[in-house]
Amino acid sequence: MGLALGLQFMTLIYVLLCCESLPRAAQMQFEIQHTWDSNPVNHDPIRIVFSPSEWGLKMQVFGPFFNDPAAPPGPPGQPFPGLWDYEVVESFFLDSTTENYLEVEVCPHGQHLILLLSGVGQAFQQQLPMVFGATITEGRWMGEATIPWSYFPPNVNKMNSYAIHGSGEMRTYEALYPIPKEELVEGQKPNFHRLEYFQNFRLQSIMGEGWVQPESDLWKGKP
Repeated sequence: MGLALGLQFMTLIYVLLCCESLPRAAQMQFEIQHTWDSNPVNHDPIRIVFSPSEWGLKMQVFGPFFNDPAAPPGPPGQPFPGLWDYEVVESFFLDSTTENYLEVEVCPHGQHLILLLSGVGQAFQQQLPMVFGATITEGRWMGEATIPWSYFPPNVNKMNSYAIHGSGEMRTYEALYPIPKEELVEGQKPNFHRLEYFQNFRLQSIMGEGWVQPESDLWKGKP
């Protein structure tokens, strides 16, 4: 009995030491508190949480449901082209040394849209599949997506996120990292592809410093 307990104890020590050597995963949370031009939002801010997943980065969205515009005419859980014209939350992941970036859009009605871009606004892949689900309850919504690692460009070092809702003159564009008021010019319109306003972001801050991003064939041949 004493030998068995001793072996169990040694096994436990070994497991703990192995765990200590593994990368430490973490959760990162952001709130979109301003419009694209640096005015404070007039509602409970959209909250985005990034956390580890076995097959990719988990992205969760929490916020008020405006129900404006109406739902896109496409099935939930499927890509929908032009989703940015509806109620949507977007996150962009950028390698600023190459201007390669990933755009992820999710909608409270369950549709989503993925774009891979090489150069500002230059999409070379879109409507890729993604696991995403959304629920609406009592004027609020929650969505959860798993973004495959293969969709991320190598060496992601910047990020920005956005939220859009409303119709016509009430269309509202919000940004996690907005354009500072002192840099606005007369007649300027919202443009979510202003990469110079993205801020520092590292996937290793979520996955652990020892984590190595898997290589992706989708980005091969891109500068």
